[in-house]
Amino acid sequence: MAMAETTDPTTTDTTDAPARRRSSTTDIALISAFAALIAACAYIGGIPAGGGQVPITLQTFGVMLAGALLGPWRGFLAVSLYLGLGAAGLPVFAEHSSGLGTFTSASAGYLWTFPVAALVTGLLVQYVAGSRRTVALWVFLCAVPGMVINHLAGAFGMKVFFDISWQTAFTWDAPYWLGDIVKILVVALVASEVHKAFPQLLRRG
Repeated sequence: MAMAETTDPTTTDTTDAPARRRSSTTDIALISAFAALIAACAYIGGIPAGGGQVPITLQTFGVMLAGALLGPWRGFLAVSLYLGLGAAGLPVFAEHSSGLGTFTSASAGYLWTFPVAALVTGLLVQYVAGSRRTVALWVFLCAVPGMVINHLAGAFGMKVFFDISWQTAFTWDAPYWLGDIVKILVVALVASEVHKAFPQLLRRG
């Protein structure tokens, strides 16, 4: 009589557990590294511009790069971690500022939508660009909607903070567009090359 074949249900879990732990550790490391990168980018520039005097920094570069490279959820978490560190009192925002008060300042609209910009960019790069994410033009096009969302929220934030008209708010926001277009162009060039070298980077999103 043939013996029935049995399978130990714990075998697969035991085999996969180290791989899952390594993957989770890698995710945490990437999220932390990009949060630190965004904080470093906040210190570069810091030049007040526009009527709202919101500083020009490289924050947008770090935020969009996180979404384009890490994917929607890890990018979202990296930017959220960055904002959390600033809210907790670490001077990681522009002009070495920090604290909860920053989230009700003239630049609040930009800050609040940083995670959303990274999420949208990550979703589009992963699921719309797909295998074409190694082409800089596709990454650039995928980053544009996130940038637009960030600017709309930024203008809204200045409108509320200064109690000004929409027209004035958009006028004050206008000087930041050219710089951000250049930033996401650089993001596209960097991200496309990284995806060529590490095609599995967005595997977990």
